[in-house]
Amino acid sequence: MKYISLFFFLCLSLSVFSQTKLGGRAGGQEQGPPGQNEKDTIKPPITDYKIISFKNDTTFVDTTLTITKDYTFNYLRKDNFELLAFPNTGQTYNSLSFIKDYHSFFPEFGARARHFNFMEVEDINYYHVPTPFTDLYFKTVPEQGQQLDALFTINTSQNFNAFIAYKGTRALGRFQHILTSTGNLRMGFSYDSDDDRYHAKGHFVSQDLLNEENGGLTDQSIQQYIDKEEEFDDRSILEVNFEDAKSTLFGKRFYLNHSYRLAGQKDSLNSFSLGHVFDYSYKKFQFKQNASKTDIFGPSFESSNLNDETRLKHLMNELSLNLQNNVLGSISLAAGMTNYEYGYNSIYINGEDEIVTNKLAGNIPHVGGNYKKNIGGFDVTGEARINISSELPGNYFDASAGYRLNEFNKIRFGFNQNSSAPNFNFLLYQSDYINYNWQNDFSNESSQRLYAKLDLSKIAQVNADLIQTQNYTFFAENANGDVKPFQSGDPLRYFKVRAEREFNWGIFGMYHTLMYQNVLEGSDVLNVPDFVTRNSVYYQDFWFKEALYLQTGFTLKYFTKYQMNAYDPVLAEFYIQDAQEFSNFPVVDFFFNAKVDTARLFFKLQHLNALFNGNNNFSAPGYPYGDFLLRFGIVWDFFM
Repeated sequence: MKYISLFFFLCLSLSVFSQTKLGGRAGGQEQGPPGQNEKDTIKPPITDYKIISFKNDTTFVDTTLTITKDYTFNYLRKDNFELLAFPNTGQTYNSLSFIKDYHSFFPEFGARARHFNFMEVEDINYYHVPTPFTDLYFKTVPEQGQQLDALFTINTSQNFNAFIAYKGTRALGRFQHILTSTGNLRMGFSYDSDDDRYHAKGHFVSQDLLNEENGGLTDQSIQQYIDKEEEFDDRSILEVNFEDAKSTLFGKRFYLNHSYRLAGQKDSLNSFSLGHVFDYSYKKFQFKQNASKTDIFGPSFESSNLNDETRLKHLMNELSLNLQNNVLGSISLAAGMTNYEYGYNSIYINGEDEIVTNKLAGNIPHVGGNYKKNIGGFDVTGEARINISSELPGNYFDASAGYRLNEFNKIRFGFNQNSSAPNFNFLLYQSDYINYNWQNDFSNESSQRLYAKLDLSKIAQVNADLIQTQNYTFFAENANGDVKPFQSGDPLRYFKVRAEREFNWGIFGMYHTLMYQNVLEGSDVLNVPDFVTRNSVYYQDFWFKEALYLQTGFTLKYFTKYQMNAYDPVLAEFYIQDAQEFSNFPVVDFFFNAKVDTARLFFKLQHLNALFNGNNNFSAPGYPYGDFLLRFGIVWDFFM
């Protein structure tokens, strides 16, 4: 909480300083004609408050209240339709679909269950604002605590923008030993020179995501929970497997992306520039437990004070030559080097003289390129990267074409392919638990994907994917019941289509989202429900002479039964299980949302049907789904 207080102090201090006017100053005054000292305040349009993504896509601040704003009013601040939340805010999510990064050509760190709220390079936005801008998010949590996300950004001149933001959460939860405490600090800037030749953007991020781990409910408590025994409606008396463990993901990153135009004029269709990207990141995952639980995780080296620490240092430098030509289009050629060091402080030797090394490290050069051009009305893009090393080979390729049918309808279709080594924790892992020590020489996991995106205003927004993956790598239990990494010798084939559409009839509306998926081959290594659906019906209108805009109604979310993945707290990973099939269950929420000026208020009766039918559903084997809960919060934007 001390960081949150410091952040607000900085925001209030910065807001008193003046800012160079960019097309008008909100809340300021203009010099009037002779004989007149003041004139009416001129506020810049909201479209001047620009948000610039990692890929330089530009949008602007949106203060409207829509049903999609309700879908993104959550811990992740993004639509979690394809995720199944654990009961406490800040815990992990089970997946309701096959989620994969198709632009990866370098292995990930691991501990993927702790990464849902970990902000990567592509999650950081940059800003250009005519006056200081503040975005505040607050929402209640189960039991004691709160969650807050606060952003302050300012243009000190037409050319330079700076921002600082902090996202913090602390929640006790209703079950024993599931406290969460997370923090995401980010600071950054963007700069454009007066002659528009030099452009730069960069950020620093520091993150720590802590979860207390309890191993889920005991067998007896699971049965008491399933039977809906009334005395156990107080979830704090349900017994859990242990109450002395916690896992934390730490991370820091310095990132800089800048370029200089060597030839060509401002706004010219012909220009030539040199670019450079610097990306240094450090991650550490730590699992600590006071006393070993050999009946759950197997034998251990230590009987007390267990402490597993896994680290990754990653440094990437990339130079690029960028050509913008009215005939050839936009072409970029890049070359770079990645230095990495993953591992531990000791070497593991088991009783059979099997040695597990302590480190994977090296330098990996890569080359790549990008291409963009408008050809016959089609927006054509291509992107490729390849590691030119046998040490950690990898590559990806993406080609797509989009076409705008008219003002309201557009389509995009494409193909991508990627190959990369499995995540580092599949290749090497060490732990105080003996069964969690391994070193593997797995083949690259490679995927091919055909996709299509249709945005048809009178029909629906449709996204379809057909995916094939070779050497699919996953965690599962072996014959002894130990969680281990495996690699499939057979291809995985998977199809998914997701469609959504909003319907409005005056003051009434509906929004429907439907996803169908089918594991065509490899159902023994990938478990997902066949159908997932979310349906909202609501009333919306202006009240009090249009001073307040109201939106209220019900949302139903439902998925068909399937063998959902189990959670392993030592690895912070999900693993395949086929022993339990979890029944389909609906979740109904009632929401009452309102907008006053630039403030949006959110009230929700979460899992309302649990009030009448009770709750014995699960987010993962042994981990209950959240009960009925009253939640409320606010998103408030300030334009100074």
